Amino acid sequence: MTARRLPESGRLGNARRIAFSFDGQRYAGREGDTLASALLANGIHLTGRSFKYHRPRGIVGSGPEEPNALVEICRDAARRTPNIRATMQPLHDGLEAVSQNRWPSLDFDVGAVNGLFSRFLTAGFYYKTFMWPKTFWHRVYEPYIRAAAGLGRAPDAPDTDTYANRFAHVDVLVAGGGAAGLAAALEAGASGASVLICDENAGFGGWLRAESGTTIDGAPAMDWVGDAVARLAAMPNVRVMPRTTAFGYYNHNMLALCEQVTEHLAQPDPAMPRERLWQVRAKQVVLATGSIERPLVFPDNDRPGIMLAGAARLYLNHYGVAVGERVCVFTAHDAAYATALDLKRAGVDVPAIVDLREEPGPGLVGAAGAAGIEVLCGYGVKSVRGRRRIRGITIEELRSGHDNRSFDCDALLMSGGFTPSVHLFSQSRGKLAFDADLQAYVASEPVQACVSVGAAAGQFDLAETIIDARTAGRAIAGGDDAAAEPVMVEGAAGFGGGMAGVTPAAGPGKAVKAFVDFQNDVTARDIRLAVAEGFRSVEHIKRFTTTGMATDQGKTSNIHVLGVAAEALSRPMPEVGLTTFRAPFTPVSFGTIAGFARGALFDPTRQTPIHESAAADGAVFEDVGMWKRAWYFPRGADKHAAVDRECRAVREAAGLFDASTLGKVELVGPDAGAFLDLMYATPLSRLAVGKCRYALMLNEAGFIIDDGIVARIAENRFHVTTTTGGAPRVLNLMEDYRQTEFPEMAVWTSSISEQWAVIAVQGPRARDLIAPFVEGLGIGPDAFAHMSVAECRFMGLPCRLFRVSFTGELGFEVNVPSDYGRSVWDTLRERGRSLGVEPYGTDAMHVLRAEKGYIIVGQETDGTVTPADAGMAWAVSRKKADFVGKRGLERPDLSAPGRKQLVGLKTANPLTVLEEGAQLVADPNQRVPMTMLGHVTSAYRSQTLGRSIALAMVKDGRKLVGQTLYVPMPTETIAVEVTEPVFFDPDGERLHG
Repeated sequence: MTARRLPESGRLGNARRIAFSFDGQRYAGREGDTLASALLANGIHLTGRSFKYHRPRGIVGSGPEEPNALVEICRDAARRTPNIRATMQPLHDGLEAVSQNRWPSLDFDVGAVNGLFSRFLTAGFYYKTFMWPKTFWHRVYEPYIRAAAGLGRAPDAPDTDTYANRFAHVDVLVAGGGAAGLAAALEAGASGASVLICDENAGFGGWLRAESGTTIDGAPAMDWVGDAVARLAAMPNVRVMPRTTAFGYYNHNMLALCEQVTEHLAQPDPAMPRERLWQVRAKQVVLATGSIERPLVFPDNDRPGIMLAGAARLYLNHYGVAVGERVCVFTAHDAAYATALDLKRAGVDVPAIVDLREEPGPGLVGAAGAAGIEVLCGYGVKSVRGRRRIRGITIEELRSGHDNRSFDCDALLMSGGFTPSVHLFSQSRGKLAFDADLQAYVASEPVQACVSVGAAAGQFDLAETIIDARTAGRAIAGGDDAAAEPVMVEGAAGFGGGMAGVTPAAGPGKAVKAFVDFQNDVTARDIRLAVAEGFRSVEHIKRFTTTGMATDQGKTSNIHVLGVAAEALSRPMPEVGLTTFRAPFTPVSFGTIAGFARGALFDPTRQTPIHESAAADGAVFEDVGMWKRAWYFPRGADKHAAVDRECRAVREAAGLFDASTLGKVELVGPDAGAFLDLMYATPLSRLAVGKCRYALMLNEAGFIIDDGIVARIAENRFHVTTTTGGAPRVLNLMEDYRQTEFPEMAVWTSSISEQWAVIAVQGPRARDLIAPFVEGLGIGPDAFAHMSVAECRFMGLPCRLFRVSFTGELGFEVNVPSDYGRSVWDTLRERGRSLGVEPYGTDAMHVLRAEKGYIIVGQETDGTVTPADAGMAWAVSRKKADFVGKRGLERPDLSAPGRKQLVGLKTANPLTVLEEGAQLVADPNQRVPMTMLGHVTSAYRSQTLGRSIALAMVKDGRKLVGQTLYVPMPTETIAVEVTEPVFFDPDGERLHG
């Protein structure tokens, strides 16, 4: 069918032919192929160009470690996905793939001219080059850098696919479906535990898919795998998930999985999601994530046709594809011999195995020699011939350097050993240990309930791997601790040897391009340059050179980077350290992470029980956190006119305001009062039943973080309100302190934000409006004074009635069960028409409260404002022995002169409304940089006062009352008078109407 397909090899057999295209050229593959195996079957190695130098690059690996073969997959204009690893892309009918980072074509790329200037484009060149002249940054440097950045093109059309999200709780999650993962899952499942086993490939087996003559207990390895998968699938307590990558390991044994649902289908069902995000909580986790083969670092080791030996073996034994006609092997590890022997048996010409070691594993040289393969021990590759495809190699004898030989070949297979895949273990915050024999880090001390098995734990003996995994699977599922039965394994490849760092031909002083990180074009010389520049931390070396910062996260390069750095620093590798492994393990689409959370569903939208009534009244809504709140009611007028009308109604008659979004927390228990005394700076434990008090909540540093009304409903029951945005934060803070700092206290907290609809009735006629509906309670001025609370009936409904005000007017807050909030609002709205009552929105609320000098936490405060700064020292107890923030307030700098204080501002021109955030200065003619005294926090046009008003935080502001400051703006400088922050009814007479 294709040039490199071997009919007698592989497991695809006579699978159905599949047509696909690459760079517009049509090819044929087989069902079960990946894009990479199909391209190799057609004799194609060249798949892209490198990031910086635009060097020709080909397929290196066979799995998620692939750094080079990144392509763009095109289904249509909306489904154009860049940076897809060809090694992981399933082949389907009509697949269209395009190479990246080249122009005008893959064969002839103008960007390759960068290679001519490579001596000037070394690591960190951008830090030094783009500094001068300063004016070039915006005109030349930044546009060029942005144009050159990235490997693929981001889609520019809306994503037409759908994505789903699932949650699961299991006893055991097994990440990895190789021999270790299958053995552990079988034992855990047989013990009765609920098990989820996932693997990123379309089929299970892991490394066993690359084996040819290996048997397990007398059965071919892949037959053993098939039997294991069938047994797992038959267990009702086990979920088997192929094409599913465990990409993140988080706190409390939560793992994130990405399941590809339709990516392998030519005509996916539109009702099915493209991918599905699984968030799984597991009592125990088994990490059977295997290992990653390391390349070797030698001159021009990035040429197309140079690839990992293990990858070539998988392409041969699973896909039936020979990666070349004449193949040489360059190794420092025993496993590469198995690849050479398998290729030879399949009829591929393998002239030589070049081994860096003087003494390979026992029997390997003899086996290779018997197959007709020359083995050259103690030799290394000195140079490579060929550009778009390797044509040959020159090797040299390492001890003397005198014996140089050349071989013609169209593929060179390399192996520097295997690096355990510890990424998920590291994400779980587990500690790693350096294994000198493997020249790699392995899982050591777990922090969460997990165990690593197989190659992920540094165990490469197949029989021991299966035994250990069975023992671990049984133990974590709660089974007996009896030793697992012995396993008979024959024909498995040897796993001795390995190296970290560079080969002698790329050693210090060698002016060659020996790539450590293929994807970001980082060479061994770049690592040495970083050390020469003074970088000692591996994290700094990483950022200076950008190694390990591409989409592959340095899967094939990390250990070599450590090796080169250790050599340059003259330190052992463990002392150099290791870079941080972060989620995701492999790239995950934004669609998978977002799921249905896009467009109108990007964030949950919360609507109050009164929302529909406000909408029917023509309200314009604004987003406040997740809430939709009525902003203003236009009624044919613009916003300013509407807000003026609403403010006037509140001051002259009454207004209705939907305050249901306020956070509400109920505290119950004999220690509820004492607990509130600790949580709030305001004294609350002696608050009388039926009374309310304004309270400030501080953080440990003594700064305001929330405020609200605390009402004592009964001796052991409090109703606490919080700011709308602060509701979850306050509840979580209370629970945190209750459980960790004051566990001895008998107090319970409950969120009741959703249980009560709140209607604020504010204005001189507020009592007239609600009086006919209040049952069992007198609400006269004396019977129900300001800052009172009572449980009563309202329109026959249970009600908590507050006499409080955020406008400075006579005010009530009617709390009724949420299910009845709209009907109560509609009744009050209808009765209020004859009294001149109007609904008002959040904009009018802001104006009304600013007229009274009432602060809004998060607007007047910014995390650095104390109660004294806000003019609220009266709200802080001086008698309480302790409360959150008390010690912070005792810091001398929080009472020192020069702190910003809350003041009011009046502009010289009463029609000028200041901009919120504008800075204030004392001398408008001062040269830049001017001395800033403070900033405007709130600014409005007040219909009541017939002028603009503003609140501001100003340095020593209270001492400046009566003085003139200035607000420099781009077009003018505005003079302002500093005033007290209360502009309207300073004596508070209207509150007691």
